[in-house]
Formats: sequence, structure tokens, C-alpha cells
Amino acid sequence: MAVMPAAGAQARLFAPLLASAMARYGIDTVLRRAAFLATVAHESSQLSRFDENLNYGAAALTRTWPRRFPPAVARTYARQPERIANRAYALREGNGDEASGDGWRYRGAGAIQLTFANNHAACARHVGIGLDAVGAWLRTPEGACRSAGWYWAMRGLNALADAGDFDGVCDVVNLGRKTPAVGDAAGWPERRGLYLRALAVLGEARVVSAPAPAPASSTAFPAAD
Repeated sequence: MAVMPAAGAQARLFAPLLASAMARYGIDTVLRRAAFLATVAHESSQLSRFDENLNYGAAALTRTWPRRFPPAVARTYARQPERIANRAYALREGNGDEASGDGWRYRGAGAIQLTFANNHAACARHVGIGLDAVGAWLRTPEGACRSAGWYWAMRGLNALADAGDFDGVCDVVNLGRKTPAVGDAAGWPERRGLYLRALAVLGEARVVSAPAPAPASSTAFPAAD
């Protein structure tokens, strides 16, 4: 898969599954496919990871979630992924409080890192499986790809892709909403580079609507409080 050169042998396994997801959810033009594949490439580290990496050091915690992890708090949570998830994602999008364990239970999973109880539950209903089973399913090759297509369609990302607004796509996936700023989605330089590569591979080299600003934070997951 030329769009994801680092995928190696994984590309042979995932190419038909991604193609099926794109067909199922109307990701059927060059602009749509380029935006979708670039997003999957970034969120999954080119098909190598389908479980959110929450192994943050103290400084990264404060940079990513400054209100939830001020420096003194961050030092007590650093390098403890389960505790980090439970605090970072507590009382958001259907999750319970920190003690509930929902942050870890519903941490990012799949090819677009589906996060939060509400999203896991909606995806489970869509594919007809139980909420208690969806987490494991999201981490399978089929579940990772199909859930990415479902999320893409559910959030209306084809419209942004059609407009060439890849920055907007990244905002919705990473920040939960489109923002006025350009390049504020975490990992924007890599995301943009993957998108340009995908456009070239798929046969539509073009000027991207968003210029390349200064690099953003390195995290690839929702940073809102």
C-alpha cells in the first residue's frame, strides 16, 4: 500500500478490509479516499497500532491536558497509562468518573482510535454487537477498519474531504470539532504529509487548502478538557 509505506506486510492484510470499509461508507472519490487513508495512517501509526498509546511522561501530560494534569498532578500519573486514561477521559462523552475505569475501558481503539463510551456504544449498536464485546472487536483487523469507516460517515467527514478541507477532517477526528485555527490538530505536520502523499499516489496532486503552520503538539488524541 503505497500510501502507507511503513505498513509492510500489514498492507496485504488491511488493503481489502479498508477497501471494503470505504465502499460501505461512501468513501469513493480520490479526495475522500486520500483524506481517509491519511487519517488512518496517522491514527494507527501506519497499521501498526490499534490501541491508544497513553504512556505519557509528566511534561507531555501537562502539554496535552493542562487543566487535568497540572505539573504537580502530572508527576504522580506519569507513565501509568491506565490511570492517565481514567483521569483524562473522566466524565466526558458518556464516561463515568475517574474511579469508574471508563477512561481506560473506552480508550482509543481501532484504525481511527474510537474513544469514549458514547462512541463505543453507538458503534456497537451499528454493527450489532454488545458493548462488552466492542472493545475487543475494535482491535481486530476487520473491526478496526469498519469502525473507521463508520466513524467517518457518522461525523460527515466526506463533506470536508470533498471541499479539500483536510485540516477540518483532522480537527474533527482529533479535537472533536472543526476549529478556526489551521494545524491545531495534534500531529498536523505528519497528517498533512500523509495526505499529500495519498493524493499523489491516488492521482490527484493538488494544493491543500490549509498551509503548513508551526508544528502542533505530538499527541494524536483528544486534548480538550
